[in-house]
Amino acid sequence: MKSLLTKSALVLSLAIALSACGSKEKKKAIAETVVAEVSKTKTLDIEKPQLTFGFIKLTDMAPLAIAKEKGFFEDEGLFVSVEAQSNWKNILDRVIDGQLDGSHMLAGQPIAAGAGFGRQADLVTPFSMDLNGNGITVSNDVWSKMKAHVPTGEDGKPVHPIKAEALKPVITEYKNSGKPFKMGMVFPVSTHNYEIRYWLAAAGIHPGMYTADNVQGQIDAEVLLSVTPPPQMPATLEAGTIHGYCVGEPWNQQAVFKGIGVPVVTNYDIWKNNPEKVFVMTKKFVEDYPNTAIAVTKALIRAGKWLDEPSNRSEAVKILSMSQYVGAPEEVLANSMTGTFEFEKGDKRDMPDFNVFYKYNATYPFYSDGIWFLTQMRRWGQIPEAKPAAWYAETINNIYRPDIWTKAAKLLVEEGNIPAADIPTTDGYKPATADFIDGTTYDGKDPISYINSFKIGNKDKAIQ
Repeated sequence: MKSLLTKSALVLSLAIALSACGSKEKKKAIAETVVAEVSKTKTLDIEKPQLTFGFIKLTDMAPLAIAKEKGFFEDEGLFVSVEAQSNWKNILDRVIDGQLDGSHMLAGQPIAAGAGFGRQADLVTPFSMDLNGNGITVSNDVWSKMKAHVPTGEDGKPVHPIKAEALKPVITEYKNSGKPFKMGMVFPVSTHNYEIRYWLAAAGIHPGMYTADNVQGQIDAEVLLSVTPPPQMPATLEAGTIHGYCVGEPWNQQAVFKGIGVPVVTNYDIWKNNPEKVFVMTKKFVEDYPNTAIAVTKALIRAGKWLDEPSNRSEAVKILSMSQYVGAPEEVLANSMTGTFEFEKGDKRDMPDFNVFYKYNATYPFYSDGIWFLTQMRRWGQIPEAKPAAWYAETINNIYRPDIWTKAAKLLVEEGNIPAADIPTTDGYKPATADFIDGTTYDGKDPISYINSFKIGNKDKAIQ
């Protein structure tokens, strides 16, 4: 292990230095320095040191890659294999079945599993992997028709954020021609599904409803949304099977590089600093191996902090470009990972917060973030019946585990790896915010009012 090798090297250095030193004071100073370095990381009593984690080939898996490549897992006494998986369903099944000890996962997956939509299981989230990081891309043909309805600035470039109102005439044209307008998203309970639905519905475009008997989510839909795995998005768009999609990076920028599509909006503009992926383990895992769960979380927090140092992003791009991780060309990854985002070809804009891995308490699993996903599941019918407000809080308290995060973070503070100020003082709920593309206010403590605030979607009476 890297940590043990490093410590051995320090001990060897100490022996050499002491033998070369004649002064007692110098010997004492050298010894104290080395002992301090050796004991800097407080290794927990790890119950299960050999672990296998899964991920999908997306930029936001970065904390896993960095924790492994920079030795943060090893510093905790963990031998970790990080393995790419074929799709989100496969990841969910393999974590539930114990084939994976944990995984990079869609934030909605552990929540849906606990709320009764899809495969049910007791999963927990001790760590939020990132904020933002997604975009909505349309084909060149659709963009050429949208562009006439998008205002331009003094520089002649489109004014952002681009709202879905510009897409309405295109959808109408397709409808009048008897053609369905199709868009892709990565999974029924993905942030991408809820973001593209939010963007469309904010412009009065109905994205379709789910019912207990119809899990396609296309009832009354003006845009037909369907699942496409992230790495297949550009090829599916190029083939004309879909006319646009919502996906994480690098698959929006890949469309720009290939010249087959144009990203029109990012999820930073749909919901500023929204939660994206999470790290998930089973409830049984964290109960059977509590120290291991804390150690994993420690390593991931350190990785997030490393990633948000701007000087480290170029190295991160090189690591992510490796075939065992994302495997996309460095220039494609760098287009969004180094503080910029390219929309129409040549229209590259500064977006320093497109990918956030640590700042703004990005790694902390806020209950209010999880409740937002529950409100969207209810809004679109994935949760088929009205629930009392207390149900939302109780459900998410069983899934999101800020207690594990806090134990890990406090150990990192003791070790000097993060400052104490980086541990938020919170009850698990962020303040109410209107940082959405339509200006609607979201308060995680009042989910029923939030659900009822929308023109399109389910409406609920307050029930006890």
